[in-house]
Amino acid sequence: MLSSVFAAFQSPTPEGVQQRPPRYAGEDTTPTSRREILGWYSYGIAAEVFAVCGVGSFLPLTLEQLARERGVLQTSRESCVGASSGNSTQDASGQCVVPILGLEINTASFAMYTFSLAVLIQALTLISFSALADYENNRKTLLMFFGFAGSIASMLFVFIAPPVYILGAILVVVGVTCLGSSFVVLNSFLPVLVANDPSLQDGKANEGAELSSFDREDSDWNAWGDNDSLDGLNPSGAQAQGSPEGGEHKAPSSSSPELQLSTKISSKGVGLGYCAAVFVQIISIVLLITLSKTSLAKVSATLPMRFVLLLVGIWWAAFTFVSRHLLRARPGPPLDVSTSGGKWRAWMGLVRFAWKSLWQTVKVAVKLREVLLFLVAWFLISDALATVSGTAILFARTELHLSTPLVGLLSITATLSGMAGAFLWPHVSRYFGLQSNHTIILCMALFELIPLYGLLAYIPFIQKWGVIGLQQPWEIFPLAVVHGVVGGGLASYCRSFFGLLIPPGNEAAFYALYAATDKGSSFIGPAIVGVLVDATGQVRSGFFVIAILILMPIPLVWMVNADKGRNEGLAMAETLKSHGQEEEAEGLLRNETD
Repeated sequence: MLSSVFAAFQSPTPEGVQQRPPRYAGEDTTPTSRREILGWYSYGIAAEVFAVCGVGSFLPLTLEQLARERGVLQTSRESCVGASSGNSTQDASGQCVVPILGLEINTASFAMYTFSLAVLIQALTLISFSALADYENNRKTLLMFFGFAGSIASMLFVFIAPPVYILGAILVVVGVTCLGSSFVVLNSFLPVLVANDPSLQDGKANEGAELSSFDREDSDWNAWGDNDSLDGLNPSGAQAQGSPEGGEHKAPSSSSPELQLSTKISSKGVGLGYCAAVFVQIISIVLLITLSKTSLAKVSATLPMRFVLLLVGIWWAAFTFVSRHLLRARPGPPLDVSTSGGKWRAWMGLVRFAWKSLWQTVKVAVKLREVLLFLVAWFLISDALATVSGTAILFARTELHLSTPLVGLLSITATLSGMAGAFLWPHVSRYFGLQSNHTIILCMALFELIPLYGLLAYIPFIQKWGVIGLQQPWEIFPLAVVHGVVGGGLASYCRSFFGLLIPPGNEAAFYALYAATDKGSSFIGPAIVGVLVDATGQVRSGFFVIAILILMPIPLVWMVNADKGRNEGLAMAETLKSHGQEEEAEGLLRNETD
């Protein structure tokens, strides 16, 4: 049914459009149709719902509550549910803890540790398997595999009762890994769709009305197309979209028709994904309120949330099926499987090649001072974003005692604010004449207000007031607006600023390093906060860590000189070209797959 709805809007391939010559045997150069673009959009609609409603809202709450229903108070050894009022992680009888591997862990820390592990495994998966998508039919196969596997993991939560809460942690790891990996594979479709777009095949490139209107608002479209921070732990991929491989790297104002078209498609996909996430989040809140009035909530406080995760999983699977029906396979070059070991050996060769390529890019990056400074800063920024997202949800539930529907409303507030922020920051930057790194610093300064405000409650006279410093539930909603607006600016401006520093012709390799830096750091902050919560029994103590994480990258961003970095990148590109880097990479790949 869903596929028929999408198919109703499809249009046939325009008549008279010539297919471009294939670059390798078996390449599908069929002109991109509207049907195929809808298929690309449909997967964003599918997976963004899990990113916002699952990872960003109900998964942390469900995991913490599952552990709580099996936990005991550290001092009295009574059941947390029976003896503790509300959902606080600590009362007069001590912390609510659960035994794991011989250790007693705070239930909130258990959720933080789980997401920390999930992001780490996701980073390793992204690096290891991203190269596979470029060969044969692996692009579509991997997208479908990750999509359906992740949706099944979400649906299986309906069967995770408190006695098997550890299985819930495993499903979180599977879901988060599949989510991030599928977005990376989805992004790999975009350059292929753009390369075969009919508007570019005849050399016209829509230089008339369509692209002229886009070019006039280039920075706004870039903010939309590059924004991927509003999904809880930001697992929605961090690859560059649409940079023409091997082409001249230009500033946004003079970007190529391919890059303009790519960003336009990407921006619409992001917008549709967020709209779908808000829609399902509203349905989820209604479902939670309805189920809380039934006997299900009395059986287990997690059951209403587990039914929401079932709904999210069904949505993910349904629109993944639509994407499967509408997207063409667009096969990549064939793998050489003539030697012993066949396809499995070729695949393992690609995995080794991916890690070696990343290491080669790291060795080049350390020679570029501005790139290195910014990557270290981005490492800290992305970790801070991930830590704030995970900590805020658990703090709202365990310290402020927000009901599950209100937590869902909190997520909607942050998401809508992020959508507004993506459009707001380009105007703010132009109005005040800010450079990109100055805009990033301004975002970080506003971001610092969130943990500082939460730490005000440690001041005795403010604590006595019972308000200010996140002591009342309503106080977290204005901070959610700040988080969303700042997050929208940070994701788009950090990526575009990094793009200015990349050696032209090496965009794919450096954005892969950018993605690895993003995902590779996002497990550190949540793990540290988990340790601190274990030591203190209070999620609020995590604000100390967050405040430090946000401050650390500010001087690094300030030190980055964009003009100097651009000149270094141009010089490095010439050096790499003279040394025949491309031929060396191709030779390495042949050796790995032979």
